[in-house]
Amino acid sequence: MKTKAAVLINIGGPLTIEELEIPKLQRGQTLIKVLFGGLCHSNVNEIKGRKGAEFIPHLLGHEASGEVMEIGDGVSKVKPGDYVACTWVRGAGLEAPSVRYQSSKGAVNAGACSVFSEYAVISENRLVVIPKAVEPQIASLLGCAVQVGAGIVDKHQINAGHRLAVFGIGGLGASALMRAASLGVKCHAFDIVPWKLKWVKEELKVIAINPSDAEIEGLKGTFDYSIECSGSKTAMEMAYEFLKPTGTAIIAGNLEPGTKISIDYWGLLTGKVLRGTRFDMCFPDQDIPFYAKMYLNGSLPINKLVSKIYELDNVNAGIDDLTAGRLLRGVIRCSKK
Repeated sequence: MKTKAAVLINIGGPLTIEELEIPKLQRGQTLIKVLFGGLCHSNVNEIKGRKGAEFIPHLLGHEASGEVMEIGDGVSKVKPGDYVACTWVRGAGLEAPSVRYQSSKGAVNAGACSVFSEYAVISENRLVVIPKAVEPQIASLLGCAVQVGAGIVDKHQINAGHRLAVFGIGGLGASALMRAASLGVKCHAFDIVPWKLKWVKEELKVIAINPSDAEIEGLKGTFDYSIECSGSKTAMEMAYEFLKPTGTAIIAGNLEPGTKISIDYWGLLTGKVLRGTRFDMCFPDQDIPFYAKMYLNGSLPINKLVSKIYELDNVNAGIDDLTAGRLLRGVIRCSKK
């Protein structure tokens, strides 16, 4: 069986559309008809080579919605016909070997959940069955943007008694703001893109500020929590600077490997905390159904995150728009349901 897929052949891109031969399923693997896949800045980082070049050529994409077509030996968590969210985060089930497809140009590597293709071989422990009422373009965001962004708020128990600053209004930052706002948290959003600031004000009713505005001076030292989602060195330093003396800054953005940030040492003595995002705090089998339920009952309108839908053949236009700051979350239509 063959599938059309968007493959990273060379560092720097673009992705090329290739026809891949799907290998025989191994123990713990499943064959998924991919419906929609979410575009994430991690894809851009991979294209730029920030995650290394040893696995190139490589199939990209790590969050999706899909339908289970076949299952390999040992798989018991899902069955053919199930509607699933696909996620790069390990959950319950077997951890299957990484996938190696074949193309006319040779081997193409893929991880346990690589989804920019019509059909994909995915490890059992990267799948979660979800309600069919969640539209597939929306469901594709549950595996990363929503699970991680909203999850930061929930796992750190940020609540209505706290003040929160979010730096970077993309898929993660918008998800964090959306969840925090639903809990009654007093939020401020920071971004340099005017339309994103306007979106936050209108859609989430949250205060939104450009970091270059003079009014930010009065906000330094006022937040209990900050979440950095932009991948900017300056934003990471601001996330720490804007905390109260005992506040916590959570860094979710990615910088070039080896990049250093600077913080005021005195803040550590007063009790400030600077921490990275522990993705092992995500529990897909609990979190994804939880956020799917919130979406269906109207308390987490994650449909607002979808800025644009692209066809698989046009994936590079989506990458360009993401890089240029024209999206919250773009999604790729990988196949038709």
